[in-house]
Amino acid sequence: MKRIASLFLVSMFVVAGVCAATSVTLSSPDGKIVTTVSVGDQLTYTVTCDGVVLMQDNPLALSLVGGEVLGAKPVLTGKKITSVDEDIRPVVPLKFNIVRNHYNQLRLNFKGGWTVEIRAYNDGIATRFVLNRKGTLDVLGETFGINLPSPAKLTMQEPRSFHCNYEERYTFGTSDEWAAEKKIAELPFYIDTQKNGIKLLVSESDLNDYPCLFIRGNGANSFTSDFPRQPLEFSDNGDRSVKIDKEAEYMARISGKRTLPWRYVLIARNDGQLVTNTLTCRLASPCELQGDLSWIKPGQVSWEWWNGATPYGPDVNFVSGFNMDTYKYFIDFAAKYGIEYILMDEGWAKDTRDPYTPNPTIDLHELIRYGQEKGVGIILWLTWLTVEKNPDLFATFEKWGIKGVKIDFMDRNDQWIVNFYERNVRLAAEHHLFVDYHGAFKPAGLEYRFPNLLSYEGVRGLEQGGGCQPENNIWLPFMRGAVGPMDFTPGAMLNYQPENYAARRPNNASVGTRAHQLAMYVLYESGVQMLADNPTLYYRNDDCTRFIASVPVTWDESYVLQAEAGKYLVEAKCKDDVWYLGGMMGKEPGEGIDVTIRIDFLGSGAARHLTLFEDGINAHHQGMDYRVREMTVRNGDVITVHMARNGGFAAQIK
Repeated sequence: MKRIASLFLVSMFVVAGVCAATSVTLSSPDGKIVTTVSVGDQLTYTVTCDGVVLMQDNPLALSLVGGEVLGAKPVLTGKKITSVDEDIRPVVPLKFNIVRNHYNQLRLNFKGGWTVEIRAYNDGIATRFVLNRKGTLDVLGETFGINLPSPAKLTMQEPRSFHCNYEERYTFGTSDEWAAEKKIAELPFYIDTQKNGIKLLVSESDLNDYPCLFIRGNGANSFTSDFPRQPLEFSDNGDRSVKIDKEAEYMARISGKRTLPWRYVLIARNDGQLVTNTLTCRLASPCELQGDLSWIKPGQVSWEWWNGATPYGPDVNFVSGFNMDTYKYFIDFAAKYGIEYILMDEGWAKDTRDPYTPNPTIDLHELIRYGQEKGVGIILWLTWLTVEKNPDLFATFEKWGIKGVKIDFMDRNDQWIVNFYERNVRLAAEHHLFVDYHGAFKPAGLEYRFPNLLSYEGVRGLEQGGGCQPENNIWLPFMRGAVGPMDFTPGAMLNYQPENYAARRPNNASVGTRAHQLAMYVLYESGVQMLADNPTLYYRNDDCTRFIASVPVTWDESYVLQAEAGKYLVEAKCKDDVWYLGGMMGKEPGEGIDVTIRIDFLGSGAARHLTLFEDGINAHHQGMDYRVREMTVRNGDVITVHMARNGGFAAQIK
């Protein structure tokens, strides 16, 4: 991540040892979001937006083994406010190729060698602890509290325990009832304040050497943070996991000199601001990779696992499966449509524990050579446990010519596994490999420090088959997709409305319409975007496949045209002066809705050609019904598009 900065500093100092005021105020650059910090028996802060109280007396504290609590009876020794206005250019731009990072920051220094930093943006606030102590510290707990002044509506994922893969369905509740039950939820955590249409999205960034944060109910309308403990002892639990036999009393053992992760709250005055959120990027540490990074090549991927590696038809004169003929068929398919990679998922290796010995039906080196000849790179799937037990693996893959790895089944979020993510994406970068983490927690900034981390799963995606419903899909751009790249694995060519759904591998299918699937390529962001279905079906649906293959995986600009969280979304995106439109809706009754779109984002200039894929007249019943319209448009034109229930649309303008 390259930063182009123009910084101006406005500082206020309080001499160390002099008593500070009991409260300090920090405003966003536009003055509309105000954070008031109170220093008394506790350290708390209150946030208002446009004069409305959104969060009140939120506590901040850090509890250490031995009984010390940073934040209990704090003694303020100094304060400083700085203002920053800079541009960030992400190496892999998922929403914008330039991200403006404009904020005011309050730094509060306290007796005992610790500091709290608070940033105020025009669209949110963020807090973190900064430590300046000797030796190591054992952290018993961190308090990041949220106190709402009145009941609000919640949307969240509720795991059964900390041992989870972030693939639960979204659930819904009210803050007075849910918080009183003291359940836990993963990040991101969505709060509809019921005040002036303001929505809050809670997440974290710059996560390193520290466990993931969870939200736990803490009484009516009140929430606090919770964390998994640090595992100490493990035993065998199969080829892709371990059993945790013993945990520490602490959640993290850390250096006494460091910053802790940022905890942020996006404050969205309209639902479109959720979709274009860039706070994870703005709060992440800069890119650590040096030199020429042109080897990091985001792209689309043809994937064999979801469709069972079973191409068929008159052009398939071989027995399909995990064998040479099938993989060469996938490479030929990718080459025909300009798809950058194929993924060889579970089944490519003779044993999941041995990453050096391919299945005897495969000549991996010949496939790599054949792919290079066709301009198609190869990605290999691995369990995290195999990666952990083979530290020289990435060096070998680099020599072989492998382009990237999909690492799977972490299903944890403690300090040890967070360090696994960083250690291995760093090592992969040393060997010019990119990484796609599956069985993963949500993005939290590592992808900006190491932009060869192109995607994470951590989403209820198409792998779930009938468990992947449009009523859940429509929330993803507003929540999971709002915090970073997600490997949803879209692209089904067999599409059913839920009452008609029946499918299994190798004939997997999706719930919702064909146009709903096409829209995902515009609305869902991933540095490695999968084409999950069978090349046979893509060939039979050539017009859809050509459209999918044309959609970029990185973007210059993103604009939300219409949005209602959990209901529908219409968004326009641009790459190299070619525009794409995507629209999606969830489970609405009846035959759907018509959406009127004003094309006001093209700028002046010549007329452009629009190709539109939309739900057909019977798509509310037959999910595979779609139609294609072509027309000439200019800036300022208005078009009307139909979206069936569980439907959508997608378009290209060039």
